[in-house]
Amino acid sequence: MRIEIWSDVVCPWCYIGKRRLEEALAGFEHRDQVEVEWRSFQLDPSAPTEPHEHVGEMLARKYGGGARVGQMQAQMLQVAAEVGLDFSRHSESLHLNTVDAHRLLHAAGDRRADLKEALLHAYFVEARNLADHDVLVDVATSVGLDADAARTVLASDAHADDVAADVAQAAAYGATGVPFFVVDAKYGVSGAQPTEVFSQLLETAWAERSPIQLVNAGDAAAPGCEGDSCAI
Repeated sequence: MRIEIWSDVVCPWCYIGKRRLEEALAGFEHRDQVEVEWRSFQLDPSAPTEPHEHVGEMLARKYGGGARVGQMQAQMLQVAAEVGLDFSRHSESLHLNTVDAHRLLHAAGDRRADLKEALLHAYFVEARNLADHDVLVDVATSVGLDADAARTVLASDAHADDVAADVAQAAAYGATGVPFFVVDAKYGVSGAQPTEVFSQLLETAWAERSPIQLVNAGDAAAPGCEGDSCAI
């Protein structure tokens, strides 16, 4: 079973949703047969690559005042704590562009999941500037990626097309926000749903997987190989 997850590394509910899905997967009987693939999404493609304001300041402008934003962030911190995440420094996080972080994720190969976790932790727990290439290289090397290779990716436009393709696919699915989860290209779930919802989704998707239908093309058995035996 394949789970594709569209998310942004500056999306708090993406981190919370990640933890809730992980909780559901931990209790799923067929966990070893589930593949998770991370997809790119940019909440604000127009955000600056050289950030100059904190997230709280940006949200206050967008939603009309700091009081409402404070209430929103307090609620988010409480929910994060319930899944073991400490967002107490999130008020220090910067409003920034994430395209380079996503390009680096596409270059990470089999370390992609590790890098995704490391980037989320760097932004929400440590309030690091993920638009800064030195920071991105440091986070990449913390999960075993080569520093020179990471710098080469960041100094170019490598994987920009991959990021754009992910964003386009999300739009094709009708996703307008993240996190957005797609199971076996058939079942879609939007938002940081409760763990119980993810558990139900996993069970439903597994139970409804369609077995291959064998077609009898004739009475005579066609030749073939089976196991370690192959008649010639």
